Amino acid sequence: MSADTHHLPTTFNRLAWSNLAAQSAEQIALAAAPIVAVLLLGVGEGQTGLLQTALTLPFILFAIPAGLLADRVSRRWVMAGSEALRAAALAAILLLLWLGLMTLPLLALLGFIAVCGTVAYSVAAPALVPSLVTPALLPAANARIELARTVAFASGPALGGVLVGWVGAAPAFGFAAALSAIAVVLLAGVYEPARPPAPQRHPLKDIKEGAAFVFHHSLLRPVFVTQFIFNTGSFLLLAVFVPYAVRHLGLSATGVGTTLAMYGVGMVVGALFATRVMKRLAFGTVIGLGPVTGFVASVVMALTTWFPTPLLAGLSYFLLGVGPILWVISTTTLRQSVTPPSLLGRVSAINIMSYGARPLGSALGAVVGGLYGAETCLYLAAAIFAAQALVILISPAVSLTRQPDMVGELARC
Repeated sequence: MSADTHHLPTTFNRLAWSNLAAQSAEQIALAAAPIVAVLLLGVGEGQTGLLQTALTLPFILFAIPAGLLADRVSRRWVMAGSEALRAAALAAILLLLWLGLMTLPLLALLGFIAVCGTVAYSVAAPALVPSLVTPALLPAANARIELARTVAFASGPALGGVLVGWVGAAPAFGFAAALSAIAVVLLAGVYEPARPPAPQRHPLKDIKEGAAFVFHHSLLRPVFVTQFIFNTGSFLLLAVFVPYAVRHLGLSATGVGTTLAMYGVGMVVGALFATRVMKRLAFGTVIGLGPVTGFVASVVMALTTWFPTPLLAGLSYFLLGVGPILWVISTTTLRQSVTPPSLLGRVSAINIMSYGARPLGSALGAVVGGLYGAETCLYLAAAIFAAQALVILISPAVSLTRQPDMVGELARC
């Protein structure tokens, strides 16, 4: 890539700032919702679990419809509309809290609606980026998007907790709603090149076309499988880490929080250096780095069963942050390069469907941890991470010497 990779277009920069505002709004709201449920509504663990389920279901239920919509209409308007929907839902929560009318079902419903906006925004954004920058700028653009997401991910939950603690729940949701509104305003200034109108076909045929493209593609299929397995292993690890850290590593609540924060630190470091790494290493090597780093991180965590030191646990989470960011940036660039423009929304949606492995990983943690203990879960997680590394290492994706050329449209019937 040439030196001009550092000069991203103004219209893309508006998208990047919009993404930062949108991601921050999401993280603040996701952090504030369970705090409100417990402190203001007095609910217990079982009910907060139901609330968290409501806040994750849209990723499974609406990713594919959002991808279909993003391939049929303006992706900028899909993002602006979805962010406006989230702003409205957060404003409704603010109003109900001020009026003293909030209940858990209403909080779950409005949170569900807000996350539907998150899903549509997350699906449309990667599909829009290739129309705003040149192919050579795609890695730098994706790194900028991921850096914004990472900063929001690392700081949003803490900011949400601080806002609720300092100024109360209602202003926290008001601040999140304002950030969503700012994201909408920024999107209004994004220029999206016109696309040929999509042919009017049955939605199921369009969905089948997107799925067939991913699962028949020699590069995209192993990427999806790897990501699905990675999500299973990472959420298995997350499900048992807190009780394991307290019992086996002797960590306090502050120690646990500090250790988990290393994940966010790793993500920020990975996003900052991603473009340089991709300029110096073969494209396929960068793709393989993420899964391999995840495996190394899981082995480091398993070593804490023999050497119970928080330093190893912190190193493990740091590696789990660095590796996946390189993976996300490189594989997003790969998808954008090898996917016809008219399919980008659906292909992006199918990628998000791999998040469906997260409940599977959490369930594995609950069952295996309950029957055999957290230590067994750590060994199982290492085996799962080994499997995802093997899947990608035997795929043709790691043999790519450079970013693939951008493809055109496929013949459609």
